[in-house]
Amino acid sequence: MSAIDPWASEQVITYADRTTGLRAVIAIDDTTLGPGFGGVRWRPYPSTEAAVQEAQRLARAMTYKHALAELPYGGAKSVILADGAPRDDAARRAVFEAFGDAVARTHGLYIPGVDMGTTLADMEVIRSRGARVYCADADPSPWTARGAYVAMRAGVRHACGAPTLDGLTVAVQGVGNVGGELARLAARDGARVLVADVDAERAASVAAECGGEVVGVAEVVTCECDVLAPSAVARVVTADVIPLLRCRVVAGAANDVLDDPSCERALAQRGITFVPDFVANAGGVIHEHARAQAWTDQQLTEAVDAIGPRVTDLLEDAAGGSPVEAALARGRARLAAARR
Repeated sequence: MSAIDPWASEQVITYADRTTGLRAVIAIDDTTLGPGFGGVRWRPYPSTEAAVQEAQRLARAMTYKHALAELPYGGAKSVILADGAPRDDAARRAVFEAFGDAVARTHGLYIPGVDMGTTLADMEVIRSRGARVYCADADPSPWTARGAYVAMRAGVRHACGAPTLDGLTVAVQGVGNVGGELARLAARDGARVLVADVDAERAASVAAECGGEVVGVAEVVTCECDVLAPSAVARVVTADVIPLLRCRVVAGAANDVLDDPSCERALAQRGITFVPDFVANAGGVIHEHARAQAWTDQQLTEAVDAIGPRVTDLLEDAAGGSPVEAALARGRARLAAARR
C-alpha cells in the first residue's frame, strides 16, 4: 500500500509524555465492523512523519485483514518511536503505563496487541491502566506462523503445482517468534530452509533446529529460492529489489510487504506470485478472537487453516491479475454490506 492521505483514517492520535519521554501514534483506520484492533509496534523511525505513515498503512491493512477473515473488528495500529528507548525494566514499564493511559482514553475504540518490539508483559502493563487489551495472556505468534504457512503452501500449489513444500527452498527473512516458527513449519514439511535475522545468534539457533542454513541479512531477499518469506520489517519488496529477486513465490508473515502498489504488477510481470500479506498473516488476530469467544482448539485450528483455501480462491480469482486487488475488492464488499 502506498502513502496514505493523512485524512484517510478515522482518527490519528499523537501522544507525548514528558515524564517518560514516550512518543506514540495511534491510527484508527475504520470501525465499520467493530473497534479497531491492531498491535503496538516499538521501533526507531527516521521521522515523526514516517511513524505516522507506517501506523496508518498498517491500520489500513488491519481493516482488510479483519474483513477478509470475517472478524468483528476494524483496523488500527500504534507505533512507539523507540529513539532513546529505556533499557531497564522499570523505565520500560513506566513508558507502557503512560501509553496505557493513552489507550484507555480511547474508551475501547482501540484494542492493542503484541507486535514488533513488544511483549505479552507490555500488554499486561497497558491493561493495568484500564485499557482493553488482547494478547496479554497468550502468545499469538504460533498461530500467525501457522496461517502464514498454509498461505505459503497455497501460493506454492498455485505457482509451482506442488502439494507440499517438500524439496523446495524457503528463505525466511526474520526468525523471531513468528518467523522462527514459520521456518520450523516449512522444515517439517520437507523444505530446505534459509534463515536471516539481525540477531545472528537467533538465526544460527533456528537454522540448527531446522537443519537449515544462515544467510546474510543483506542477501536473503535476493537469494536463490522457491519461496521468499518476509517475516520482519515492512516494505522489503521495492522497485529496486524486484529485478534482483530469484524466487517464484513471495509469501511470509510480515505486514505491509510491498513498498508500493506498482510492486505487485512488477512481480507479476516477472512471473512471481505474491500472496497478499494481510490475508496470509491473519492467524494471530483469529487466535485473539478465538480466545475472546472461548472457541475450542479445533475451532481455532479450522479457522486459521481456512486461510489456505482463501488464498487459493484469491489467486484463482486474480487469474494472472492482482491478488491484492482481488482481496481488497472482497474486503470492500464486506465493509459496504456492513454499512447498509
